[in-house]
Amino acid sequence: MGKFQLRLKRYFGEGADTKVDRQCFGTPAGGETRYNERMAAGSQPKFPSQAQLKKVLGADARFLALMKEVGPFRIELDPEESVFEAVATSIIYQQLQGKAAASILAKFKAHVNARNGHEPEFFPSAREVLEVSTEDLRSCGLSGAKTRSLQDLAEKVLNGTIPSRSYAEGMSDQELIDALVAVRGVGPWTAQMVLMFTLGRMNVWPTGDYGVRKGFAALYGKHRMPTPKELEKAGEKFQPYRTAAAWYLWRALELPRLKKWKPREE
Repeated sequence: MGKFQLRLKRYFGEGADTKVDRQCFGTPAGGETRYNERMAAGSQPKFPSQAQLKKVLGADARFLALMKEVGPFRIELDPEESVFEAVATSIIYQQLQGKAAASILAKFKAHVNARNGHEPEFFPSAREVLEVSTEDLRSCGLSGAKTRSLQDLAEKVLNGTIPSRSYAEGMSDQELIDALVAVRGVGPWTAQMVLMFTLGRMNVWPTGDYGVRKGFAALYGKHRMPTPKELEKAGEKFQPYRTAAAWYLWRALELPRLKKWKPREE
């Protein structure tokens, strides 16, 4: 299983394999990435302190109670994992059970690396993926749609359509999302997950995410799921830490007092 997929499982639970929503994730780029694209020294995002989060999120009494129940906010970023690796792994895992996807991922890495004399556990570069024929990629167990997504992803890494991880530091959240959705099959939700779990952006508010919507309804005792538009407005008070707010709403659904709440969808 890919490192990015393991992190999604940690945050979303066992349903993370299907959480990718038939989409894929954006990537680094602006040039070749070999194995892991390390962040430059000092470029690891700095998360706010719990006191800072409590001052903003905890201004709401219900949210403050939730924070006390759940405990400190925590998201683990892997500074050695490239965005290309995270995105490609996510594409491979779409709509598959973990074991099946892991098998295909292993075959994909082994096949591409064997052509280049690399160890099978390393993640291939975008250029190396493009050097493999469509037929060979399909022979690893990839569907036609996933093969095309991987190829489009790799192309956009090399032509600079998608920024590198270091270059992305100078871009706004919306600029990054706009760049990511240029990749074949990428939608806003997947782009937002990249910003949150790969780039460590703190003000991402995934209003279309089912878990965030349900967690919000449960926390505030609503019998109807909020629409994305309603959630967008409700989340204004959580700026600039809406990523943490979303994280706490996901965690809310693990609490015994809230996990059985069943708001209706309209």
